[in-house]
Amino acid sequence: MSSPWIRFLTPWIAPIFVIIWSTGFIIARYGMPHAEPMTFLSLRFLGVLICMIPIVLLWKAPWPKQSQIIHIAIAGMLLQAGYLGGVWAAVREGMSAGLTALIVGLQPILTALLASWVAEKVRPVQWLGLMIGLLGVGLVVWAKIAMIGFSDLSFIFIIIALLSITAGTLYQKKYCPQFDLRTGSVIQFAASAVVCVPLMMMFETREVAWVPEMVFSLLWSILALSIGASSLLFVMIRHGAATKVTSLMYLTPPTTALMAWVLFDEPITWLIGLGIALTMGAVLMVNKASSDK
Repeated sequence: MSSPWIRFLTPWIAPIFVIIWSTGFIIARYGMPHAEPMTFLSLRFLGVLICMIPIVLLWKAPWPKQSQIIHIAIAGMLLQAGYLGGVWAAVREGMSAGLTALIVGLQPILTALLASWVAEKVRPVQWLGLMIGLLGVGLVVWAKIAMIGFSDLSFIFIIIALLSITAGTLYQKKYCPQFDLRTGSVIQFAASAVVCVPLMMMFETREVAWVPEMVFSLLWSILALSIGASSLLFVMIRHGAATKVTSLMYLTPPTTALMAWVLFDEPITWLIGLGIALTMGAVLMVNKASSDK
């Protein structure tokens, strides 16, 4: 890709990522009734491998050194199997999408707390932005939080998801920030499949209802979420500070709320509107502080 194309696409990477990533909860609503979590994710990861392996072979993409392969695999297991498995299992156990989004929205705070692990200094203005962002996320999902049916198991699953994506982001930034996205995706999704397939075999019925909603959810998860959004996330982790990159996650619940309003006619109250404004302002604050360093 030529330099002009890189300069043209760079400003669009973050907003495209947020839009695609935010569809995850929408896809869960469509696909969850038709397949169990580990079954769906196993199909998703295997589908990504079917798409990516021919691309790697056709373009003769370079493979990382053996020592780096282990780090890439560990990061992939955290970012894919750990995070997605936790989210889908929590929703399956009855946790509302709103509460799920709120808890996962704590990730930027955890990343900031642990940023010294990757030699990043978090400035006071970034702390302020992160706290405002958390407040914004809370307002957006406040009306959607349904504690009825909340189970300890679903809480455990969503905490696993939160810790996994936080650790995965920091681990990849520290140990394997540079690798070919094509071969890296094969390594990461293969490692994630190694985690999910045994869990599917041991704990699930493996029954799938191949209705149109399930097929669409699976194809979108493979092509848009796992290949598209994950590749964009890897690019941003490679080129941006971890705190700056993860601050974009604050935009997921507000964007999901907007999508649900358009697709499912879910109302957006003034409180949600205020939360969206606070969240976007917080992201701009954190990103500007990072760029001013």
